[in-house]
Amino acid sequence: MLDNKGFDLWADGYDKAVGISDEEHTYPFAGYKDVLGNIFQTVMQTENATVLDIGFGTGTLTAKLYEHGCVIYGQDFSSSMIEIASVKMPLAHLYQGDFAKGLVELLMSQRYDYIIATYSLHHLTDEQKVIFLHALQKQLSENGKILIGDVAFETREQLEQCKEKAGEEWDDEEIYFVIDELKREFPDLIFTKISYCAGVICL
Repeated sequence: MLDNKGFDLWADGYDKAVGISDEEHTYPFAGYKDVLGNIFQTVMQTENATVLDIGFGTGTLTAKLYEHGCVIYGQDFSSSMIEIASVKMPLAHLYQGDFAKGLVELLMSQRYDYIIATYSLHHLTDEQKVIFLHALQKQLSENGKILIGDVAFETREQLEQCKEKAGEEWDDEEIYFVIDELKREFPDLIFTKISYCAGVICL
């Protein structure tokens, strides 16, 4: 798993690497732009929404939300990613912290219309995901939603099929969402499949 230094080193080339995978429709970023677009359109249904982005990276999605009037909060563990995102969103409230340990304290005093996470929560174990998502639900405003865009599969069988197809490209250190298993903890979960290896989870 990449630590904060790994992401710091990757920051400059991150958007390019993602773009290539998306354009070639290959694992892990096949459908990336459509995943972000789906979340963007959902958030835009609420005028001037207050949004918390978990693992916002270089701010690809949050910068667009910021430009369209959203109040942006965010947590990421890479100082270099935060620097890049801060240039795009000078008035955003961005904090450094490892979300595997939960939210930084300053973010817990706020309620959010949307909590979003794109291609970040796969760094948590399945157990950590459940604990963290339950904690995030407590930070939502009335009628608020959690929107997760990530590598995700409806069944464990589909995950294994993708793993076999990806071969050496498969990242064993990342732990992807399996929707029918996650629904045991969150029965009201809605999943929108975007590509063969990605989709949007709404809680």
